[in-house]
This record gives sequence, C-alpha cells and structure tokens, in this order.
Amino acid sequence: MTWDFSTEPEFEEKLDWIREFVKTEIEPIDLAFGHELVYDKTHPVHRELLPALQEQVKAQGLWACHLGPDLGGLGYGQVKLALINEILGRSNWAPSTFGCQAPDSGNAEILAHYGTPEQKKKYLQPLIDGKIVSCFSMTEPQGGADPGVFTCRAEKDGDEWVINGEKWFSSNLKYAAFAIVMAVTDPDVSIYQGASMILVPTDTPGIEIIRNTGIGGEELGEGSHAYVRYNNVRVPDENVLGGPGQAFVIAQTRLGGGRIHHAMRAVGMCQRAIDMMGERVLSRTTQGSLLAKKQIVQEYIADSWIELHQFRLMVLHAAWVIDQVGGAKARKEIAAVKVATPKVLTDIVFRAMHVHGSLGVSNEMPLIGMWTSAPIFGIADGPTEVHKVTIARQVLKDYSPAEGLFPTAHLPDRVAAAKAQFADLLDP
Repeated sequence: MTWDFSTEPEFEEKLDWIREFVKTEIEPIDLAFGHELVYDKTHPVHRELLPALQEQVKAQGLWACHLGPDLGGLGYGQVKLALINEILGRSNWAPSTFGCQAPDSGNAEILAHYGTPEQKKKYLQPLIDGKIVSCFSMTEPQGGADPGVFTCRAEKDGDEWVINGEKWFSSNLKYAAFAIVMAVTDPDVSIYQGASMILVPTDTPGIEIIRNTGIGGEELGEGSHAYVRYNNVRVPDENVLGGPGQAFVIAQTRLGGGRIHHAMRAVGMCQRAIDMMGERVLSRTTQGSLLAKKQIVQEYIADSWIELHQFRLMVLHAAWVIDQVGGAKARKEIAAVKVATPKVLTDIVFRAMHVHGSLGVSNEMPLIGMWTSAPIFGIADGPTEVHKVTIARQVLKDYSPAEGLFPTAHLPDRVAAAKAQFADLLDP
C-alpha cells in the first residue's frame, strides 16, 4: 500500500480561502458574541449575520463537506476533512458557519444512514441547513460513558417505545429540536446487542431537564449540558434508528470521523497557541534580553513545534487509513489520536500561558480557556483510558506467544542458530 497525504492544487486554494475567511470574517464573531450563543438559534446573530457567511461558504462548495453529494456535501475523504478542520479549530463559530458543528454533524450522518424519509425531511434537512440543532443523549450520571451500567430503558408498548431513565451531560438539549437517545431495549442480552438509538423530538411530553450544567469557569446553574430525566417519553416504533439492538453499530457511524475532526481542530488551537508564544517571546524583555534568547524558552518553542508536527502527522495518517480501509479497520489509529489529543493540547497551551506570565492566565487572553478544553477532549467521545485499552488490544493482535520456554529474542538460542547457519565460515 502506497502512502500519500497529498491533495490537488485546487484544494490547496480552497484551504487558503478558508484561512483568510475564518481570520477576517468569523474570528471577529467569536470576540463579539463568545461561544455561548453558537447553539442558540433564537439569537439574532443566527438570522442576521450567519446566513450571509454560510452562503459564501456554499458558493465555494465547502458547506457540510463531510456529507455526500446527495445531501448537499462533497463527500470529502477524511484527509481533506482533517485539513479543513485544522483551520476551523481556530474559532468556536467556524464549524457552524461551515455546516459541520458537533454534535449536529455526527447526528446528521446517523439520520442520513438510518432515518426514514419523513425523519430526513423533518429533521435532517433543517439540521444540514443550519436551521436547527440537535443533541446526542448517551452518558448517564451513575456511570458516565460506560454502557455496561446504563439503566435508561425503552420498552415496547404496542407500536410505541416508552423511555424511562436519566441521562447526563446531554449537550445543547435546551436548544435542540431533537435528541438521539441511547437506551437499553433488551436487558436480557449483552449491552452491545441490547441497546438502541432512538430519535426523540424535544417537544415530546415527559422530557424533564433537571438542570443545565456548565463547564468549569461558568457560573453555577449556567450552561448547556443537560442532566435530563425521561419520564414515560413515548415515540413511535420507527423512531428506533436502524432497529432495536443497533446502538453500537450506529455509534461507529458518528464517532470515528468525529474524533479525527476534533483532533485536527485541536491542531489548529495548538498552532494558535504557538503563534501567540512566538510573538510574545520576541516582544518581551526580561533580565536584560528577549525571552526568545532564554534557553528554556527556546526549549519551549522547539518542544511545542516538534510535538505539534508529530501529532499532526499522526492525525493525517489516521485520516488516510480511514480513507483507505474504512473506520472499522482503523480503530487503533483513531484511538491513538484520541489519546494523544488532550496531552499535546495541555502541554503546548501551558507553555504559551507560562511565557505570557500573569497575562497568560488572565481573562484578557484566550489561553486559559484553550487549556481547560484539554480535559474535555480527554473525556468527550469516550475517556482516554478506554481508548488505550483499544490500542493495546489492536496492537497485540499482531503478536503471538513464544512457543518455547524462552522468548524468540533470547540471545543464546539466536546466536546458536546463527552460528549453525554460517558454520562453514566460522569454523573452516
């Protein structure tokens, strides 16, 4: 298999356009409105400002590139999507402007694959058009993302399913038109065969938001990550996406590529941190010389550049593997990217904060917010530890136990075999 991450010159021109567009048109929106309003479609910014920018994106043929042409996208492979998301990672508003905001992008893929024609008309098209937002309601308060302890149940009652149970950190539920809820539909079999994904319109009776939780730093009681209780929530049989027991098959539709996109957005954030660090150390003088002249600061710059380029190549390689053999056969590469993302973000942004001193940890620089996003990357879409187990299991598939008493690298045995092979030269 040949290795090639290259893209055609025409696509490179598109990337140049995206860089300039994000810098001049979208980053000012981050500064003016912050990130809290990204999902609040009732705010005037979504009616009066974003549509014109989205039309420019569509005119460039860059709208919802992760979707196939039949859904208005270009069906780009993961390498191209990774390179786009590297740029979009510089702005909270950029993904919405380009029609690929999580979790809506992943939920759109699920509906595209498993939704009925009516569901696609009512929910998928408005989601693609950026008219509504959605929620992925999976984790639970008593067990986080461990499906083995899920207790949220859906039981069949005639031609309906009745959902009861609680979910935790159901992001953007208060803004969403619908949620995709993962519930146990058959408790008598393994969770991997007994869980289902269910489309739940948020105007369905029985949805109780106990409270909305925020990220650290936000005011207590503020936030958009719902702790929700489903109380006898009834949906029709066709709302079980893909049929009962298909939750884990469906989950892979949205998670593999999404992890690559998150990683490349982290690359964009890290590059932004290096940019700030480079400017700072060439601007600040202490103890008689520029920070850039200090050996430990030079080490910061070098380590950050090396780590970022190692990580970027890892992500692009994972994207390339997905393009070649599909996400199901790239589990090791995807998991490795997921594990590496929070660490590289933590390390690089910390150095950038440190060289800015007290200004770096103040609310007058974006660095502390970037740094606290690192643990979120470590938890979202499955905790780091789970992915390390996946990597180990995948790696060990390529090995076998030694047949004898000693390892195959045991030197006495290898030396004896080598001497026997070359006996005519060693002992003429």
